[in-house]
Amino acid sequence: MNPSTALGRVLVDELARSGVRDVVLSPGSRSAALALALHAADARGELRLHVRIDERSAGFLALGLAKGSHRPVVVVTTSGTAAANLHPAVLEAAHARVPLIAMTADRPAELRGTEANQTTDQVKLFGDAVRAYVEVAAPDVVPDSAAPWRAAVSRVVAAAVGRTGEGPMARPAGGPVHVNVAFREPLLPDPDDVATSLPQALAGRPGGAPWRAPMMESPPLPGVLPLGPRTVVVAGDDAGPPARLLAEEAGWPLFAEPSSGARTGTHPIATYRLLLGLPELAERIERVVVLGRPTLSRPITRLLSRPDVEVVVVGASPFPDPGNRVAAAYPAVRVDGSDDPGWLEEWRRADVATLTAVEKVVLDGGELNPWQVARTVSGAVKPGDLLVVGSSNPIRDLDLMALPYPVGERRMVMANRGLAGIDGVVSTAIGAALGRRPSHALAYMGDLTFLHDSNGLVIGPDEPRPDLTIVVASDDGGSIFSTLEQGGAPYASAFERVFGTPTRVDIGTLCQAMGVDHRLVTTSDELEAALDGPAGIQVVEARVGRADRREADQQLRSAARLH
Repeated sequence: MNPSTALGRVLVDELARSGVRDVVLSPGSRSAALALALHAADARGELRLHVRIDERSAGFLALGLAKGSHRPVVVVTTSGTAAANLHPAVLEAAHARVPLIAMTADRPAELRGTEANQTTDQVKLFGDAVRAYVEVAAPDVVPDSAAPWRAAVSRVVAAAVGRTGEGPMARPAGGPVHVNVAFREPLLPDPDDVATSLPQALAGRPGGAPWRAPMMESPPLPGVLPLGPRTVVVAGDDAGPPARLLAEEAGWPLFAEPSSGARTGTHPIATYRLLLGLPELAERIERVVVLGRPTLSRPITRLLSRPDVEVVVVGASPFPDPGNRVAAAYPAVRVDGSDDPGWLEEWRRADVATLTAVEKVVLDGGELNPWQVARTVSGAVKPGDLLVVGSSNPIRDLDLMALPYPVGERRMVMANRGLAGIDGVVSTAIGAALGRRPSHALAYMGDLTFLHDSNGLVIGPDEPRPDLTIVVASDDGGSIFSTLEQGGAPYASAFERVFGTPTRVDIGTLCQAMGVDHRLVTTSDELEAALDGPAGIQVVEARVGRADRREADQQLRSAARLH
């Protein structure tokens, strides 16, 4: 067995022992030892292999798999630009705290700086975005012990899932890690070395155990929040059930973003974003308790930046603190008893009145519009289902139009809110559906988001495919900019070219080229019927306009009312 084969097989074996169940591979020569070891492990049922030709899409596929399965997922590339193409997914994983393991093959260290083919400096390629960096040097001979290689895998997996033993407040939560592995020729094994057992000197722990047992951490002791101040709970991305439970225990209004995992039960205020524009309510807020990472709206950012509001954050560092106003941080919190019910009732009454006004603006007749699409998609997510939402307007339209789900009916609504980019969403959705394996999976995004990652639909015939319906709110451009300062009259002459960016792409023809089913809908009824689609991946294009988006958005802002 040559050194490269030994290294590749040991790393793959230890990854499987450490709990990795999915690996995404983009093909290349320098990573051949890893590729063949992964193929053999997939055939043995030790893990599931996904092959993609585009490294950027591969990175986001791995990100989606990790978010859907709540497990660390590895993405493997060859050297050079292939490794650099993982950077967008690594950055998203860093800010969203997703356990993504980037394993990049490299040339031997002595080739750096020599202008050798496909050779660049990959040392700490992703900088401070990763929770850990490990470099595995190219071995000249098969070593007497694989302990350093197996220990390296143990360290990066522990860092990816956030189990370093430093305590929940002393270290950042889990996130991406980078393993840079150099391979020396010969890169390919002898045929007999792929399936045979590893030599005893390279073997792992008995019984398939990981080299280093995962660090078990005790639940943190919660801080106690006093009752009294008029408080609201803000649940940002991935806040989870603790945000809902806190709001229910204390009797506080809950401002829950769609991807928070907390928009359930009786305490979420659906129109909170609009109601924060009412001084009669918003200016009376005295304290905000933040869980997760809120990123969707300027009203929330302004609330967290007010000098007259006490901001308390709950969870692992780094903390969301856009206004530099955080007064206290706790790994967990609790309350003793419940607060004045009148405060919650005021928000509830205003929410009902405002939602009624909003629905009159956007749901009463007329042509299909983005808010109708958001309400229809939200209503199609049944217990056990998955919904992946793109950035820009779709997540914001859903934030306004999605009614809270009943408690106890498990649904997962997911979005890439780490850096809130439009890249990689198709691949993220496919990965999430493969990782979670729900009864039904939906994705909802704009046409520019869809086109940006249309390569995610390039899937080989032997690769795992989910049942996934991708809803594209198709308005031929970037309508979110019309709701921002760029959409104002002073910039009208330049707007369409540099912000609206129409593409005129025929999405149906594109899907046909990819071998993906496509259906065009122009009414809510057609959309609702299309969402119960066939097995496999299908694209439902919901044709909407954007010419009046700015005016409609202004109408919605004026819909906020107390009763």
